Amino acid sequence: MNIVVIGANGQIGQHLVQQLHAHDQHEVTAMVRKEEQQKEFEDKGIHAVLADLEGSIADLEKVLKGADAVVFTAGSGGKTGPDKTLLVDLDGAVKSIAAAKNANVNRFVMVSAFQAHNRDSWAESPIKPYMVAKHFADEELVRSGLDYTIIRPGGLQNEPGTGKVQASENLERGNIPREDVAATIVEVLDAKNTYQKGFDLTAGEDSISDAVKQI
Repeated sequence: MNIVVIGANGQIGQHLVQQLHAHDQHEVTAMVRKEEQQKEFEDKGIHAVLADLEGSIADLEKVLKGADAVVFTAGSGGKTGPDKTLLVDLDGAVKSIAAAKNANVNRFVMVSAFQAHNRDSWAESPIKPYMVAKHFADEELVRSGLDYTIIRPGGLQNEPGTGKVQASENLERGNIPREDVAATIVEVLDAKNTYQKGFDLTAGEDSISDAVKQI
């Protein structure tokens, strides 16, 4: 499977690109914004392309042409304001969905946020603009007609992955290593039982393979 990772230079994105690059059955293209990021990936033997989520749908469509799947892991980051959240986490995601449809890339995996589908859970959240952006980007994906999967990870950690998770439509709040989020993305790419579904994801007791099979 040929996979384009949007947001490849992010913390989850970097794990994901490395895991896909090492996978026998996948080829990965890392989409990044800066030439130095492109060079870093290419120095590792990973194909990388330049594109900007604040650019046009047509530019994104060119990147996605010929791909079998797209994974959206991009984010504006914790140091930016609501303006960038709107432009990247919402509009960037919506443009990526449109570009995937235009390029006939039917498989779309979205990395969202824990309980983004449940307004009551983030009514008083200090990152409410981010949650709003994720919520409506996910809603657009649901309406798109694409073979989507929406992954809503809990609190993200930089500890090494354990390979043990829990995944369900609604979970108690918890944490998860970014490495395990990336491994879950790899697992769901070919898992047709996860099509047209979204789920929360935290650390747990099940292997990633078993957790995905139970979605």
